[in-house]
Amino acid sequence: MNRTLFRTRIKFCGFTRPGDVRLACELGADAIGFVFAPGSSRRIAPEEARAMRQALAPLVDAVALFMDNPVEEVREAVRQVRPSLLQFHGGEDDAFCRGFGVPYIKAIPMGSELAEQHPANIHVRYPSASGFLFDSHTAGTSGGSGAVFDWSRIPAGVQKPFILAGGLHAGNIFDAIIGTLPWGVDVSSGIEGEPGLKDGEKMRRFVEEVRRADCAQLD
Repeated sequence: MNRTLFRTRIKFCGFTRPGDVRLACELGADAIGFVFAPGSSRRIAPEEARAMRQALAPLVDAVALFMDNPVEEVREAVRQVRPSLLQFHGGEDDAFCRGFGVPYIKAIPMGSELAEQHPANIHVRYPSASGFLFDSHTAGTSGGSGAVFDWSRIPAGVQKPFILAGGLHAGNIFDAIIGTLPWGVDVSSGIEGEPGLKDGEKMRRFVEEVRRADCAQLD
């Protein structure tokens, strides 16, 4: 990949307060994630996400995150939140993921069998995906644990944009970007004081370190 003038996209995920959404946009986030996955400590109702969506700045995307939610729950979130992108973390197949008329990305748990297969198999399984998100969780569990996986295990030859997640924070994001050259990065616990409550200083430092990594690749 030619990294000249490349800008790593930043997604902050797991919001529960409108003020945090506004601040994240001001600091330079490209996308804001709302979690609807069952069992998540950051899960919110579609009505709450719809209210927080009003805090989004122009040109900042809303992303709705699911993990094996019933189809009715996904439809209701799409109806109320009007997300730009869907993000699926469970065992959903391609037909399910593309069935809501919204582009989607598929999370690939790095502790799963699929992550160990040839990248072509990932594309065959999810041909309609706009991209893939590589996270540290194992199959059947959600992300947001704050755990880091071995970045060298990211499958080589992925032909679609990929997003790096899992245990990222201001202290390691520079090395993560330099080492993996992702299209984007996704962080939740690494910018929080506690689950769902974002820390403004941590968000600011994270954005600064991402931009420092982008600049370093131009030297």
